[in-house]
Amino acid sequence: MAGKVKTRDRVLMTSLDLFNEEGEPNVTTVDIANEMDISPGNLYYHFKGKDVIISALYEEFDQRIREVLQAPVDKPLALEDNWYYLYVVFEEIYAFRFFYRNLTDILTRDATIEAKFRRILDLKRKSITAIALALRDAEVIDARDHEIHSVTESIVLILTYWLTYQELTHRGASDARIIHTGVFQIMSALAPYFGEGQRDFVETCLNMLNEALANS
Repeated sequence: MAGKVKTRDRVLMTSLDLFNEEGEPNVTTVDIANEMDISPGNLYYHFKGKDVIISALYEEFDQRIREVLQAPVDKPLALEDNWYYLYVVFEEIYAFRFFYRNLTDILTRDATIEAKFRRILDLKRKSITAIALALRDAEVIDARDHEIHSVTESIVLILTYWLTYQELTHRGASDARIIHTGVFQIMSALAPYFGEGQRDFVETCLNMLNEALANS
């Protein structure tokens, strides 16, 4: 039948939803099969265990996040697009949030994913460095090379561990709040390099945050 979703794709979509909502350690292949109303044997025909499902989901995430992170490296973004770009990055990460919330355990279990994730970390650094350098070239921020390196590391940390931090400190927060506050935290990391315009910049960021939360 035209338009019918293949069982393999349904397994991945269902698994992603369950992992994100229930937490990957709390979901078994039997849970996935029950949610899909198929037999565990049918699921096993497509994926020989939960780790294989996780590996397939990571491949999808890896492809999507690489395309996003590569953009400012290949070509500088328009200044006004940098902030919207951060939202795109956060949204891609949030779409696969189960992975970030159980990061250490998953990387320990799968050396292949660990190696690929290290490359993602490196691409995050290159992406944020490219944005910071573009802001400096446009004289929007005033930062020396070592300061750009330092703020880049801080932002990569936020991008990588923000979801875990939010889970520990604001469990049950809405999707929108988690993403909006994450972007605001990144903007705050850049604020000290705006010189005399720092106060206005922070105030603008706060207004943007409050408006975004009010409309979410």
